[in-house]
Amino acid sequence: MSISRPNARATRPRAIANWLLLVAAMVFLMVVVGGITRLTESGLSMVTWKPISGTIPPLTHAQWMAEFDAYRTTPEYLKINRGMTLAAFQGIFFWEYLHRLIGRMIGLVFALPLLWFWWRRAIPRGYGPRLAALLALGGLQGTIGWWMVASGLVDRPDVSHLRLATHLSAALFIFSGLIWTARDLRLMTRNAGVPPARLHTGSLIALLVVAVQIVIGALVAGLDAGYAFNSWPLMGDTLFPAGGWRQPWGFAANLIDNPIVVQFVHRWFAWIAAGAAVSLALRASRTGAGWALPLTIGLVAAQIALGIATLLTGVAIPIAAAHQAVAALLLATLVACAHRVGAYPVRYDAHAARRSTVTA
Repeated sequence: MSISRPNARATRPRAIANWLLLVAAMVFLMVVVGGITRLTESGLSMVTWKPISGTIPPLTHAQWMAEFDAYRTTPEYLKINRGMTLAAFQGIFFWEYLHRLIGRMIGLVFALPLLWFWWRRAIPRGYGPRLAALLALGGLQGTIGWWMVASGLVDRPDVSHLRLATHLSAALFIFSGLIWTARDLRLMTRNAGVPPARLHTGSLIALLVVAVQIVIGALVAGLDAGYAFNSWPLMGDTLFPAGGWRQPWGFAANLIDNPIVVQFVHRWFAWIAAGAAVSLALRASRTGAGWALPLTIGLVAAQIALGIATLLTGVAIPIAAAHQAVAALLLATLVACAHRVGAYPVRYDAHAARRSTVTA
């Protein structure tokens, strides 16, 4: 008895959009857990990468000791955590294991429904390659994650801050792609003939400015630059501390590798990013999206307040984790704003814009 695929193409854009938003929510969760993993210095607790067998955690005392013995050969243990107890090791192992487990779950939640939708011929024309690309990027992200971890297992007791920034950037790029594609498919449910939204130059610039701020934030985390100065708006007693610019380092080296400079740039570039975010939301609001401006302003205000609180509390983990979480939520909102601008151009008259949206 042979099994054949359905002949008729009955696309299901709404179902696929809802599924993509679910995956995006899981990516958001993974970003938050990844932030906690970094803040708790847990990322180097698992010294091997076993995509399949690594799904099962240590279950016996002997298995835990084998994991602990492997960790005790790493530079982080030898230079920083020498004398750590098994119980303390289990605490940091939990966050890295959870981070990897969520990644595996995302892979399954994305790949299996994608296969089902493909088998049922439910994917709208033109979206198959885009979904396949998102799946491939997810697989690449796992490789980037291990590439990041491997940087802290040889000579240095922590991961490369540049690889950490790459890992976070890739996650948020996938996150944004999921949201954009889901919104394209939502448009299709209202009008089967509508083309995908265009990413306008102004929207792209605003998103890139915010993305740069997020990448600088990743450098802050990777360099532990948040601990450099725990005061605001001054760094100690001055706007920029004397001797903070390292000589004879070049401009690029200070900008990327100097914790004091990285913290300074992150503090003040935030206002440029805030302006870019609000300007994009304003453009979206002119298409009739009444949610765009108040939601963006609220998230920007919360993000700035959390950033300041992170400094003043000496990088308290709950506040710092919330800071990263709100950054991801703000990015999601701005992607929705950019999509709105690309789908409902401002040149439409106000009545047409109001009729076309309601709750998009």
